[in-house]
Formats: sequence, structure tokens, C-alpha cells
Amino acid sequence: MAKPDSSKSETSTLARTPLFDLAVEQQARLTAFSGWEMPVQYSGIGKEHEAVRTSAGMFDISHMGKFSLKGKQLREQLQRLVPSDLMRLQAGEAQYTVLLNPQAGIIDDIIFYYQGEDETGEQRGMLIVNAATCNKDKDWLLGNLDPAVVSLQDLTLAKVLIALQGPQAVTYLQPLVEEDLTLLKFFGHLEATLLGKSAFIARTGYTGEDGFEVMVDPVVGIELWRTLLNAGVTPCGLGARDTLRLEAALALYGQDIDETTTPLEAGLGWLVHLESKGDFIGRSVLEQQKATGVQRRLVGIQMGGRHIARHGYPVLSEGKAISEVTSGTLAPTLGKAIALAYVPATLAKIGQSLDVEIRGKSYPAFVVKKPFYRSSRK
Repeated sequence: MAKPDSSKSETSTLARTPLFDLAVEQQARLTAFSGWEMPVQYSGIGKEHEAVRTSAGMFDISHMGKFSLKGKQLREQLQRLVPSDLMRLQAGEAQYTVLLNPQAGIIDDIIFYYQGEDETGEQRGMLIVNAATCNKDKDWLLGNLDPAVVSLQDLTLAKVLIALQGPQAVTYLQPLVEEDLTLLKFFGHLEATLLGKSAFIARTGYTGEDGFEVMVDPVVGIELWRTLLNAGVTPCGLGARDTLRLEAALALYGQDIDETTTPLEAGLGWLVHLESKGDFIGRSVLEQQKATGVQRRLVGIQMGGRHIARHGYPVLSEGKAISEVTSGTLAPTLGKAIALAYVPATLAKIGQSLDVEIRGKSYPAFVVKKPFYRSSRK
């Protein structure tokens, strides 16, 4: 995801998802977001946040890019574009990873869902990318994948994507699905029958809770949203999505990660598999960083009080500015002001004292372990 675009005032130029009218019906507060007109909140960010942490909430994420990929060398081709070893994936498994430029900067963070081979021996997969980078990602993929062995179908505008998140997500979704969702592991996925129609269901999400992301045709998506709403699921907007992901220390593209940050700097070393795969774009840079260590790290910061460190606020050490806050909020679940920021590696240890400048005044903060919140149910 990218940050909301407050510069767009003409909503007539913004795209709308097939669920837009439902958001209007629910009197959602709307905002411009990566070229789309999206709900930022329905009943309130605090209530929506709590619903996901304690029961279930649903998000319209149909604006995200959706690419269906197919080819006998699909995984082999994608291997060259990401630092993760996709060859180890079995059908029905997924990998969170990143597209890299030659400097190992992050073009986008993505999820690749491997669907296995069809009867002709062709590999199939689904790629979900961020809305703000959808066109850039598509161009990068088409420019780096061999069209003779891999085909890409852009389903972004053709499909609805709904995220149903929270400890009770399976309770609400299971009655609508023929397959047994309790058998679906975290980051597992399947092609299922939902409301009598075909659906792609993945046990993934962006909230730090258990939950599902469901991709269906628009008419089915509208029916699913209404059915879940009538069952008592709380509709949620981008505001709660942001506070939930930040508590879980999940990166926001365009703020916490971008083309100037590498996965090792961003604390995503777990998705870099140098030992088990061959060459890929950006490998030499990551090898060097692995050998010598990174100069900076993305760390979790907690404020000493309740003053909120917002995006762009200066981070100080001994009175000198060393970086800026990439993301920050007052965490609803924790009741504490939390933030993310890149700091020199020498200052990245847990407990390190720092300061954040807020409206010309410095306030104490300290480095804490990520994530800020971890669900016991996931």
C-alpha cells in the first residue's frame, strides 16, 4: 500500500472499485488513495481497529494490482526478479517477497501465490501488488519476463478483493464456502466455491491477525460484502488498515520501504535466500551488505509519553537529526505512541535512547523490538 494522496481534490478523476456504492450506502468517509476513491473509515478508526483485533472486520482492497501468471518456466522466470527462493513453494503455498532494482532497492513488496501445474504442465500463479505501483510493476514484469514462456493477465479491474480479518474471520466465512477452511494454513490458498461461485481464497492479510483475502467476480463480491455485513462483520477503511499494520510492524510501501531501501536495511532479511538460489537482480548488493553489514536499519520506536511521532518528523540522537519517522501513530491496542524509522546501525539496538522532534520540541523515545503487537491467535 501507499500513503493517501491528499493532493487530489477532483474525485471525478479517481477510479472506484465495484464496492464503492456499498461504501456510500454505509456513509463511509472517503479519501483519494493512489488514484482511487476509497473509504478511510466507516464507524471510526478506533472501533474498526478493535473489531479486527477482537472479532472480525472486512476491507475493500479491490484497488490492489492482481496479475494471473502462467507458463512452463513461471517460477524460474520470477526467480530472477526477487531475492526469495520460489522453487521451494508447493502448490497452495505463497511467498511474501519484493521486486528489486539493480541497486537492490525495493520496487514493490508483493505476494506470489503458487497454484501448481495444470494438465499441460504449465505453472500457474497469482501476484498481488500495491495499487500505487501497479502500472510500474506490470511494466517491470513484462520487461523482465520472457513472453515466450510466461504470460501475464491483468485482473486488477476485473476482480473484487476483500480482506476479512480477525480471530473470528473463519467463523464468518466458513458457512459461505464449500471447502474446509480450517485445513488452510497461514499463507496457504485455494480455488474454492463461495456462495455457489468460484473464488480464490488465501489465508493472508495486512493486519497482524488471522484472516482471509478473497478474490471473486464483482457480482459475487457485492453479494459477499452484503452477506458479511448482515452477519455482523464490521466494515473497515484505510485508517484502521494503517493502524493495524503499523502495530504489526508491517511495511507501508512509499513510506517505510521504496526504491532507495534494501530488504536487509528494512528488516526483511528473512525473505532473502542467498544460499538456496542463483543469480537475481540486486544480488551483488545484498551479498555485499550481508558481508559488511548495513549502515542503517528500520527500527521500532516507542515514545516516552503519548506525543505522537508522525511521518516526516525528525529523529534525533544527542540533539542532532539522524533521520525521519517513516510511519507513526497512537496504537489503539497498546495505548502507546509507536513509530518506524531508519537509524544508523550503531543506534539500532533495543533500548537505545532517541528523541523525536514534534512541532519544534524534542520528546524522548527509545528503540523497541518489532513487531509492537503480536497476535496469540494467528
